[in-house]
Amino acid sequence: MSQLPDIVREFERVSPDVVAKAATYQAAILADVAGRRGTLHARVAPVHHSMAVAGPAFTVEVRPGDNLMIHAAIALAKPGDVIVVDGKGDLTAALMGTLMLSACKKLGIAGVVIDGAIRDRLELFDLGFPVFAAGFNPAGPTKFVPGRINHPISVGGATVHPGDLVVGDADGVVVIERLKAPAMLALADKKVADEAARLDAIARGDTASKWLPAALRAAGVLKEGETL
Repeated sequence: MSQLPDIVREFERVSPDVVAKAATYQAAILADVAGRRGTLHARVAPVHHSMAVAGPAFTVEVRPGDNLMIHAAIALAKPGDVIVVDGKGDLTAALMGTLMLSACKKLGIAGVVIDGAIRDRLELFDLGFPVFAAGFNPAGPTKFVPGRINHPISVGGATVHPGDLVVGDADGVVVIERLKAPAMLALADKKVADEAARLDAIARGDTASKWLPAALRAAGVLKEGETL
């Protein structure tokens, strides 16, 4: 059986139509319809709450504190890709900063999601490029440890395959498997409609959660026939 090379250059991406539609939803909506799976740990957060991203995952695995393979990923990624980096959650050195992220923006990369540290926070506010990271550190990285590109990775506790749908906003990041993404959009449409109807009901004064009594009885909090 042949072994995949460390750098995989070609893979199937979630379609642009799916990406464009997914970008219209909150990450929370997509996380709900995906069964609350695929959400990254809250440590991977936007540099600024206004940042949002949607696109196919271009995955990178690095050793803690080394960004050699991220430089390679920037050279290989296509416009619209989201570079997703498994930095092992290490915060001892920044793996990216203004220079690398400016190059990403210039190349048309949709955004960066990195389970590791970055730096140049204030400059990134002005750059206008979506970046989600686990933290900040002024220390720079090394650039000599090998890694892998476009292999399955683990980022913030979620498995990410190359080409999967990545959506991030002020709440964080959710990843949906490429083949499941189209079906999730139909469910998201219904979820949005249901929540809009519920908000209308609340505005009219109907604040009661109709499912709550049954759930409390099932949990043993209320006895049969008892109400709040």
